[in-house]
Amino acid sequence: MNDEGSTLALIGVGVMGETLLAGLLKAGWSADRIVATDRRETRRAELVELHGVRTAENPEAVAEADTVVLVVKPQDVADVLDEISDSVRPGTLVVSLCAGVPTDLIEQRLPAQTPVVRVMPNTPAQVGEGMAAVSGGRSAAPEHLERVTSMMGAVGRAVVVPENYQDAVTAISGSGPAYLFFVVEAMIEAGVHLGLPRDTATELVVQTMLGSATLLRESGTHPTVLRENVTSPGGTTAAAVRELEDHKVRAAFITAMEAARDRSRALAETARQQHG
Repeated sequence: MNDEGSTLALIGVGVMGETLLAGLLKAGWSADRIVATDRRETRRAELVELHGVRTAENPEAVAEADTVVLVVKPQDVADVLDEISDSVRPGTLVVSLCAGVPTDLIEQRLPAQTPVVRVMPNTPAQVGEGMAAVSGGRSAAPEHLERVTSMMGAVGRAVVVPENYQDAVTAISGSGPAYLFFVVEAMIEAGVHLGLPRDTATELVVQTMLGSATLLRESGTHPTVLRENVTSPGGTTAAAVRELEDHKVRAAFITAMEAARDRSRALAETARQQHG
């Protein structure tokens, strides 16, 4: 990834903001091309010391940027946009990593025809294995989507989807790490219940999860086939899978993700009522 000739303003450098910042620097962005902002002076000083980037107030940072990345709490988006709107230059790309905030609400508070791209990242970005979904607003062109996809590639993978998929994306990959951690917790507790030391159970489960995910991605084999390869007729895995089916675990996952999607929709509607 190359940042030659461009300047990026990163508005809000919490966990995800710093994750993206570190990923971009590792991917080849030079620190003097990135301007970071944060409300706290101590935090700004910390960013300079840790990453060598410049810091500034929001309007000042935006005024010199070709790309502005918003990583603030959804309830703070409107105030931040009102603060920076007059500083956004024609052609500046505005990227939002603010959960549940539709592109049209952002566009309303920016100069006409400002390209806006919405991103739903997830927490594995912290280890360079994130999954992000990228959606363009009304004025976003293919080159804007390509720029954002490349940017998010610094912390994992990214796909372009229509914005009306974002609620489903939130339910699947945005919230997805929590479901997997939930399963890991349950498997570790089962290991302890079966008599294993907790540290042994933890190592067994974590490596099994990592290895299974790697096998799934690298083999290109359908998960049903991979599951069947482990499940010998009348064997131990078959007995376990029968219990999972009897307890309707598959149906529970579908219902849970529907609930997450519905909650994402509700949050977007709340954002419209507050900021629209």
